[in-house]
Formats: sequence, C-alpha cells, structure tokens
Amino acid sequence: QLQLVESGGGLVQPGGSLRLSCAASGFTLDYYAIGWFRQAPGKEREGVSCLSRSGGSTNYANSVKGRFTISRDSAKNTVYLQMNSLKPEDSAIYYCAAKRMFGTCLLLQGPYDSWGQGTQVTVSS
Repeated sequence: QLQLVESGGGLVQPGGSLRLSCAASGFTLDYYAIGWFRQAPGKEREGVSCLSRSGGSTNYANSVKGRFTISRDSAKNTVYLQMNSLKPEDSAIYYCAAKRMFGTCLLLQGPYDSWGQGTQVTVSS
C-alpha cells in the first residue's frame, strides 16, 4: 500500500524557516515525480513545488521562488520542502503527492494519484 506522510509543520514567525518532510512507504520515491501543494482556508489547493522522477528538474510557484527548495533523500525515501523567509500568506495545509511519471513534473493536482494527509503551517507573529 502506497503511503505518504508529511511532517514538519508548525507555527513560525514571519521571516522564519521550516522544513517539511514527505516520507514514503510501500513504494520507492525515486520512481515518482513528487509535488508539494497547499491549501489555505477558503482558497483552492495550489501547486507550490515539484521534483521530477530523475531529480533533474524542479518547478516552483512564482510566489515561492527563491524562498522554497525541494529536495529528495533517496536513502531515507523522503522528499523535503525547505521554506525560508516565510510570510503570513504562506500559511496553509501543505500536502505532498506522488505520480509515477517521466519528464518534467507538474504543479497541477490532477496527475498526482497518491496524497498525504497534510501538515499545517502557520506563519504569524
């Protein structure tokens, strides 16, 4: 059974940092593109960042470029989202998702077929 578990969320002050983790079980992340998505109250879920299966390409939403970094640790079967210079508008539930696919990863929800349960990120003073 494929399972993704996010962790690392919490309360942080504006300008602070958090590192989210997405740990996989039941499958090897190296064969999947991984996406991070977020959903704030009253808003639609949006793509934040993704990492291709090969690890050779990434995509970032314009709102997080230069502040967030996605990476993968194959030995730990875990993908990370390092979030720096956090802003109140980054507050949301963050989800990771996986799709077995080649090529450039996508920041669209539709293609991803395995999802985690989410972790809450709150940026507030």
